[in-house]
Amino acid sequence: MLKKLDESLLSDLPPFSQLDGSQIREILDLAKTKRFEENVTVFEEGAEAERFYLLLDGTVRALHVTPEGEHVTALHVPAGQLFGFAAAFGRSTYPATVETAAEAVTLWWPMSLWPQFVARYPGFATESYRTIGQRLNEMQTRVVELSVLHVEQRVARTLLRLIQQSGRQEDGGIVIDFPITRRDLSDMTGTTLHTVSRLLSGWEKKGVVQSERKHITVCKPERLHALSEGRPV
Repeated sequence: MLKKLDESLLSDLPPFSQLDGSQIREILDLAKTKRFEENVTVFEEGAEAERFYLLLDGTVRALHVTPEGEHVTALHVPAGQLFGFAAAFGRSTYPATVETAAEAVTLWWPMSLWPQFVARYPGFATESYRTIGQRLNEMQTRVVELSVLHVEQRVARTLLRLIQQSGRQEDGGIVIDFPITRRDLSDMTGTTLHTVSRLLSGWEKKGVVQSERKHITVCKPERLHALSEGRPV
């Protein structure tokens, strides 16, 4: 039981934003906490879905494993959102592998509580399924982008989505607030590691981004937006 975690700290998060304090307290009293180090597997694709999670701090990434055994990054989940709720899709197993992109702190509940929460707290259900819709929309958008956009536009749009989801303003620009590799970007944009490296190097020379090991800063968001639309900078 999490008596020391004040329900007011969660009231602005999507799963709880439509609930009153007593309802949030009821849900928190059924939760347990777990901390994960960076690059740790939370659960694997196809494993029995025994728990669902709320990410309090950090970032996790959802991965799919190809028939050749390669791990392909599908999306990133920022702090404040639920993940692992396989029951919402009518599944008994997890549809993807989830790993931590940075050190993470989570709350978790037994999956058996999901239908109870949805039935008892309409606001919880509304916001949770809204999150699902947003993720499905993101995946659909990426499918369309793969079909119709040039690779430079795809990479630019992916970076814009990441700074919108997890950006932190600093003096030099907007930092993607979790470790992200060029391999992650190539997975998410359906291109090669070489192409992503070439694009980022070119954009660095133009002052659009700054790329260091596992960290990317967008220095000129307006110029990246122009690139996302196929306009030269």
